[in-house]
Amino acid sequence: MGVGFELFKDAVVWEEVEVLNLSGKPYTVFTPYSKAWKAKTIPAPRPKFPARNLKSEISVFKSDALPKSPDECGYPLTQTIPPGGERAALELLRKFMAAPVYEYGTARNFPAVDGGSNLSPHLRAGTIGIRTILAELAKAREKAAPAQKPSCEVFLNELIWREFYAQVLHNFPHVTRGAFRPEYDALKWSDNQEHFAAWCEGKTGYPIVDAAMRCLNATGTMHNRLRMIVAMFLTKDLMVNWQLGERYFMRQLVDGDMAANNGGWQWSAGTGTDAAPYFRIFNPVSQAEKFDAEGKFVRHWIPELKDFSDDLVHQPWENPLLLSRSKYCPRIVLHEEQRDLCLAMFKAVKGDLKT
Repeated sequence: MGVGFELFKDAVVWEEVEVLNLSGKPYTVFTPYSKAWKAKTIPAPRPKFPARNLKSEISVFKSDALPKSPDECGYPLTQTIPPGGERAALELLRKFMAAPVYEYGTARNFPAVDGGSNLSPHLRAGTIGIRTILAELAKAREKAAPAQKPSCEVFLNELIWREFYAQVLHNFPHVTRGAFRPEYDALKWSDNQEHFAAWCEGKTGYPIVDAAMRCLNATGTMHNRLRMIVAMFLTKDLMVNWQLGERYFMRQLVDGDMAANNGGWQWSAGTGTDAAPYFRIFNPVSQAEKFDAEGKFVRHWIPELKDFSDDLVHQPWENPLLLSRSKYCPRIVLHEEQRDLCLAMFKAVKGDLKT
């Protein structure tokens, strides 16, 4: 129709075949990939296009009216989603780079602390460019004190993880159908639908797991540390197929990204690219005690536990009488028993490996 256009690489800094190993093959382990990624010169953001009056040029195109809410598309939302658009994204970026980035290396692990950038929905939707984020990160790093620079590096690594999983999805598309390591497709997962439903609803009896899932269901967001905890609980404690959790996350998350979601789930399940074997199993109680020591996050999302002391809030079953009065659900499994069953499930496929 006589209208010109240009294509620009936008979603990532380096596309799926731009960072390869010395053999010209894609990386399957993050650390060497990140080193190769960092060795390349990061391009600067594109300059803004000059202002032009395009009304006369595009008058031949009639735009459909935007729906006023997702209900009109047949997908009503139960979550309260964060503001969208480039202006909101740039404001988040400005606030994060002003100070929180310097504490990111530590603060990002504590769900009761808003220590993240909150930019993942905008990266997913394309309302902010990755090169814009990296340019501001470089400026923040220049201003950082020596003790603050490691946190900047941790944030950079998280951005690289995003691109690592994008290239895994592209170069190994079988991950959309099964395990990155195909031998793990033979795992005998549990088909206990009651356990899966309890996990989805935040009614497993493990407070940190339930608080995380209730937060996800209400807001469409979940803290990164909590994503690992709930994913390992589903796959290692309940021994439910990671693909069910992956699918549920994609239905709930406002930053749901197929590559990152798939990679994260397979990392937690022990079926993916992670160099550590399957026997990494998080203990939900010790994780909660380490990263939510005062129980602030748990009490916010599980008001049934508001009267429990700090030493009981993450394991309320230690006071059966108070637990029964609280109306909070009992544990549906015992972690210490499920851990051994999980290891046996993997060993049946992989063989007797040193643990």
